[in-house]
Amino acid sequence: MNDNRTPGPARGIRTARRLVLLASTAGLGIAVLLGGPGNFPSLSALSTAALAQSAQRPAGFADVVEKVKPAVISVRVKLDEGPQTSSDEGLPFPQGSPFDRFFRQFGAPNMPNVPSMPNGRHLVTGQGSGFFISADGYAVTNNHVVDKAKTVEVTTDDGKSYTAKVIGTDPKTDLALIKIDGRGDFSYVKFADATPRVGDWVLAVGNPFGLGGTVTAGIVSARGRDIGAGPYDDFIQIDAPVNKGNSGGPSFDVNGNVIGVNTAIFSPSGGSVGIGFAIPSDTVKTVIAQLEKGGKVTRGWIGVQIQQVTPDIAESLGLKNAEGALVAEPQADSPAAKAGIQSGDVITAVDGQPVKNARELARKISSMAPGTSAKLGVWRKGEEKALTLTLGELPNTQQARVQTGPGETSPGNNVGPLGLSLAPAANVAGAGSAGVVVTQVDPDGPAAERGFRTGDVILDVGGKTVATPSDVRKAMQEAHAQGKHTILMRVKSGDQTKFVALPVGNA
Repeated sequence: MNDNRTPGPARGIRTARRLVLLASTAGLGIAVLLGGPGNFPSLSALSTAALAQSAQRPAGFADVVEKVKPAVISVRVKLDEGPQTSSDEGLPFPQGSPFDRFFRQFGAPNMPNVPSMPNGRHLVTGQGSGFFISADGYAVTNNHVVDKAKTVEVTTDDGKSYTAKVIGTDPKTDLALIKIDGRGDFSYVKFADATPRVGDWVLAVGNPFGLGGTVTAGIVSARGRDIGAGPYDDFIQIDAPVNKGNSGGPSFDVNGNVIGVNTAIFSPSGGSVGIGFAIPSDTVKTVIAQLEKGGKVTRGWIGVQIQQVTPDIAESLGLKNAEGALVAEPQADSPAAKAGIQSGDVITAVDGQPVKNARELARKISSMAPGTSAKLGVWRKGEEKALTLTLGELPNTQQARVQTGPGETSPGNNVGPLGLSLAPAANVAGAGSAGVVVTQVDPDGPAAERGFRTGDVILDVGGKTVATPSDVRKAMQEAHAQGKHTILMRVKSGDQTKFVALPVGNA
């Protein structure tokens, strides 16, 4: 993955246009060979239709580019990285952050060598892109472009340079708002009102590899992509080539409206391979409006750990479809806990709007202001319920991780059908007093296939709390006697609680 004061994908517009022309020619050929009087439209009618259709397609993008290009800027920053400790600190994300892991996973190259300062510290110079959204100098870019920047320098399309200040950043969506003072006549662009369709043309303008004012074209390849970069992933996938230095730059529709902010690429080689990701304009508008108003983003919060509803989980809970967000655990004193949300509930709707999955619930709640009243549709033990709560404000801190460790194993602690060895949590140092601890996992067993790890704590099985391995076996035997194929376990793994559906087998 590219380092991304950057991104990148690739698709040649010339190839795309050639394919369109070949398809039109082939269609006309079939009509001529197979057509006859009274059976098919005449050749002239087909030609007229083809000309009308082609007239709706842009013959080129020069008019759009001429309109939007003056609003796109190159962003150059200097970062004080502190004492130099290793050769891979040049990556543009905090070490261990979701974007850092994503880029390292897909082969992001390290930044170029950077000079050390006399005091042992060193400055990293990074490049990105951005675009003006107002005549008085407000501009959008990526958070990872300007994060920890000592200075931010902007170069406009006419080659003039300005110093910019950071108004606010939002790491969760990787967006930032910057401002240039002293002028009120900058060219700027507007956000699109409509969501782009898969297959729509898209233009990317930015500063790849420092080559400012570069334009590429392609199509919208997909929508709603989750790349594991953050809790609110909802990326537009594009194939317009974007590379290192395009980060923070805009993607445009054919009307010159911004449909997204280019943020990341998938790239085993570090260069454009045709898969890029842009933050949708709807998200950008919401975040930037808050940054302009107060320099930070506040989000609604209900205080639950949630997870996807898999087909196995849906079957265990009696749901017809694997949809909604399964509540693994409500946090103490949270809005959800006060409203009566329980572990094992499935949130199926917010204010009457259906919730397809856990990530959609997170996006819906986060888009609402703290203090807002929300009505939740909940599936609980085979029944639909409606609960009303008042949203809190999303905290910036996370709970401390619970440390667990392996315990003594014995033949009596083995649950064969699951491929697990278990021990009472009270017997394992640091595991607390509730549940049973996984002390060993058979790598070929069903539990390993579903992500169980040594140190996980099973809190309840089939809706019943467990304290010993025999409790687990008993719950499984009861489920088997009832003719169930799977059983639901609530599991604490590190600082996360989740539900896992396991086959009952011949327990």
